[in-house]
Amino acid sequence: MKTYKIACIPGDGIGKEVVPAGQTVLEALAAAGSDFTFEFENFGWGGDWYRAHGEMMPADGLDALRHQDAILFGSAGDPHIPDHITLWGLRLKICQGFDQYANVRPTRILPGIDGPLKRCRPQDLDWVIVRENSEGEYSGVGGRVHQGHSIEAATDVSIMTRAGVERIMRFAFKLAQSRPRKLLTVVTKSNAQRHAMVMWDEIAVQVAKEFPDVKWDKELVDAATARMVNRPATLDTLVATNLHADILSDLAAALAGSLGIAPTGNIDPERRYPSMFEPIHGSAFDIMGKGLANPVGTFWSCVMLLEHLGEAAAAKRLMAAIEQVTADPALHTGDLGGKATTVQVTQAVCAMLTA
Repeated sequence: MKTYKIACIPGDGIGKEVVPAGQTVLEALAAAGSDFTFEFENFGWGGDWYRAHGEMMPADGLDALRHQDAILFGSAGDPHIPDHITLWGLRLKICQGFDQYANVRPTRILPGIDGPLKRCRPQDLDWVIVRENSEGEYSGVGGRVHQGHSIEAATDVSIMTRAGVERIMRFAFKLAQSRPRKLLTVVTKSNAQRHAMVMWDEIAVQVAKEFPDVKWDKELVDAATARMVNRPATLDTLVATNLHADILSDLAAALAGSLGIAPTGNIDPERRYPSMFEPIHGSAFDIMGKGLANPVGTFWSCVMLLEHLGEAAAAKRLMAAIEQVTADPALHTGDLGGKATTVQVTQAVCAMLTA
């Protein structure tokens, strides 16, 4: 029997509630006739660790994660710590340290969930957004000078490399090729950003030649937001820069009903390092400790984790259980207009897995 080593990093806020819920569901899945087990190792990094140690995670923290099979992450964000410290000190330190250059965010309207687009049928909104996850607008290049003076200046430089763009384009085309519609939209802003984004467009044309069976088009990022709202059925797989996809994927989650249900995978496609899976909803300190957090985004992230480990059948079983639970309005949490608790949703998914 295989044993998968999973690092669990709840982080901040409701991450401390949904990651344990994810562990519970994975344990239930493993116990329900699977030929694998999980060995979880918990890491208490985040805002509390920062208050105690002056850093979001230990300087050698990556070494503790390096030999894990995957990472289940909660959220990074604390109202008492500047956001750039929480993000760069934990989540981005892991993503960049392990070169998890492909951020993958599937979005669709799950059974029982009423999305805000009233004319949108569930089959019209079934997308995967591929986000370049290692450079671009979040490369960390820049600085500040003359701080506190009237001549203070600050820069954030978007860095795109040919190697970085080629590999994310190739990943996106391969993903689109694997989906039934074989359709890819390359999101750009090359009308205004006339250097790096023009290179982005040129590389898309070059990589597209390797995938003649994939139909693809190009869309400016501002037009893409309108297209997602007005013509959702024309989209399937999208690829965009770090910043553009960050924004578009939150819009996508909202159009599917709630950020609380949305998953993501930070993937190292070459499998040199462990990949990391997380819900996209953030730390949500306003509901922290109240048992109201929606764990579905974490459960769906666990589906992606299982798929990455090669456990396709188990991933399918878990997704089916999630869909059975979302189909019941009595099991909707507050973000979906219901009154169910984190524990109730978790227990319902476990019951479906063991039925």
